[in-house]
Amino acid sequence: LCCRADIALIGLAVMGQNIILNMNDHGFVVCAYNRTVEKVDRFLANEAKGTKIIGAKSLEDMVAKLKKPRRVMMLVKAGSAVDAFIDKLVPLLEAGDIIIDGGNSEYTDSIRRCKSLDEKGLLFVGSGVSGGEDGARYGPSLMPGGAPAAWPHIKKIFQGIAAKADGEPCCDWVGEDGAGHYVKMVHNGIEYGDMQLICETYHIMRDMLKMDNDEISGVFAEWNKTELDSFLIEITTDITKFKDTDGNHLLDKIRDAAGQKGTGKWTAISALQFGMPLTLIGESVFARCLSALKDERVVASKQLSGPEVTFTGDKATFLQDLKQALYASKIISYAQGFMLMREAAKEFKWKLNYGGIALMWRGGCIIRSAFLGKIKDAFDKNANLTNLLMDDFFKAAITNAQPGWRRVLSAAVMNGIPTPCLSTALSFYDGYRLEKLPANLIQAQRDYFGAHTYELLSEPGKFHHTNWTGHGGNISSSSYNA
Repeated sequence: LCCRADIALIGLAVMGQNIILNMNDHGFVVCAYNRTVEKVDRFLANEAKGTKIIGAKSLEDMVAKLKKPRRVMMLVKAGSAVDAFIDKLVPLLEAGDIIIDGGNSEYTDSIRRCKSLDEKGLLFVGSGVSGGEDGARYGPSLMPGGAPAAWPHIKKIFQGIAAKADGEPCCDWVGEDGAGHYVKMVHNGIEYGDMQLICETYHIMRDMLKMDNDEISGVFAEWNKTELDSFLIEITTDITKFKDTDGNHLLDKIRDAAGQKGTGKWTAISALQFGMPLTLIGESVFARCLSALKDERVVASKQLSGPEVTFTGDKATFLQDLKQALYASKIISYAQGFMLMREAAKEFKWKLNYGGIALMWRGGCIIRSAFLGKIKDAFDKNANLTNLLMDDFFKAAITNAQPGWRRVLSAAVMNGIPTPCLSTALSFYDGYRLEKLPANLIQAQRDYFGAHTYELLSEPGKFHHTNWTGHGGNISSSSYNA
């Protein structure tokens, strides 16, 4: 019985069970372990019946059944549970063995774990896993990062079980220490943005164009055959037309207060820390927060007024514009996400492969879409691309979408339909394309009240202070970036 499992997996919740079954399908022998051992017995007697999957009664038993170098993957709740298992595993393992955390851990935890395990001669991998339970079972998108020496030992298993897009596995080595979990975090942030953008287009169709659910579903179905082809548009097509047992649409009965697990918030916080304008993901997080104030909104709706909704234009033409607005905003969201990853890579000295990341997101994950192939092409053409908007394909797409995008937002504002993400995407675009922004006034104000100094256009890099009132001093404060 000794040493025959290729990998062990700790954590038999739905994701863990499905990944084990997926690994078994691809010919790997997996040893399953769970803190409550009855769960292992139940799993072996039911879902894993008739497979090569083996169980373990204890961590010692599990480690004894592994081939060397031992590979142990955890799919447990992020945070202290991961540290607790690592502490228990360390004394049982030997130099060169590999611990993999496949949970939704914060990237800073992965950086710390990678460092502390490296000091003990063990290899740590923090891997993003996307695709939900279905992806876990039939092919997730996997984003492994950590100790590079671990990759050759897990590559075959990870690429074996990953989703395939055009025959390529949606899994490749991301980068050092916390890179895998960082990229997964940005993936989830982009997912927040994509979902909110789709919700805003649904809101416009429902409340401004007065379309019914089946009609809306039909529009999303059409869009899914175009450049908007993606998992989230596909499921929105199904959701909008879904009927409850009483024959009425289920969607209309669902309370409009969104929950969140925190990864979108982490992405926005990271963007603030690195000074990156991830406006769209930030707005999508705040939109969920605003939706959660349901009780307050019910009270406010009876007291605060807005415009009467009157749409008089041609519906088919407007829907074309709406599609362009959604597409252009989605481009902005991804452009911002890649800006943030580039900044993090600089900060942590990660060597990220941006085209590879786009390919990993092509299949298996929640933000999978045809459009990611174009992002891969952009980075293949120019690995040092500063911003997706500077790529010829995306530049042309935005230019083409712009008139419709602006018409949609003007109409939404006049009709009182909130579009936090569609609007902020256009604001970002307009800010990014302008050579001159009004921040010269901000610098003057900062110097006026706090002697924070400013640079002149004619001599960047040289700081000046002006005595604006005639009675201030000439002492300036030291300059710093906050």
